[in-house]
Amino acid sequence: MAQNTRTVRSFVLRKGRITEAQQRALDEDWFRFGLNLEDGMADFDQVFGRNAPRTLEIGCGMGGATLAMAAAAPEQDFIGVEVHQAGIGALLLGIKKHSLGNLRLYRCDALDVLKQCIADNSLDRVLLFFPDPWHKKRHHKRRIVQAEFAELLRGKLKVGGLFHLASDWQPYAQHMLDVMSAAPGWRNLAADGGFIPRPPERPLTKFEQRGERLGHGIFDLKFIRVD
Repeated sequence: MAQNTRTVRSFVLRKGRITEAQQRALDEDWFRFGLNLEDGMADFDQVFGRNAPRTLEIGCGMGGATLAMAAAAPEQDFIGVEVHQAGIGALLLGIKKHSLGNLRLYRCDALDVLKQCIADNSLDRVLLFFPDPWHKKRHHKRRIVQAEFAELLRGKLKVGGLFHLASDWQPYAQHMLDVMSAAPGWRNLAADGGFIPRPPERPLTKFEQRGERLGHGIFDLKFIRVD
């Protein structure tokens, strides 16, 4: 399957404020829970010490949803990818606080992780919740959900594996629906070929609650790899 994705980044790495506790977690706990791009293709059976269903989450933010999902499903393994230091620090604090042995983290671009660290046909589920919609037309090329991304992701999921997306920006949600519907090898789980109600396994985040208060709609999509 095609492995060449565009080099335009879907994020801007901003220098946000990081707390002392988050920085301390980065300094003290990254070696235990962090995974490094330069280590190449990962053996997750060795990383987690078992063979279990595996979920990759792209863009964990400050980690609230990621931590909740990992705590609720100890029989599954979770791999989070986030570029911002404060988010990684918050995730590390949460892993330690809740004694989570089923969560590991990458601190880099998810496209690089997919291409360099994830074996083909190895993931059971991929999550992409509230990615940057890049509202302006001239920035649409930065949107992570593109045809090349759908093809790259398809190769990493097992047949029958799930891709769950969510957005609070209707134009971007429609863009994601259009891209995934046109991509080969995928099937929309919505009976009408559109969006689905919020699944109970996706935690309600502060970000989402704020969006609902502002009157934003929330749009969920689920696609499975069929071949």
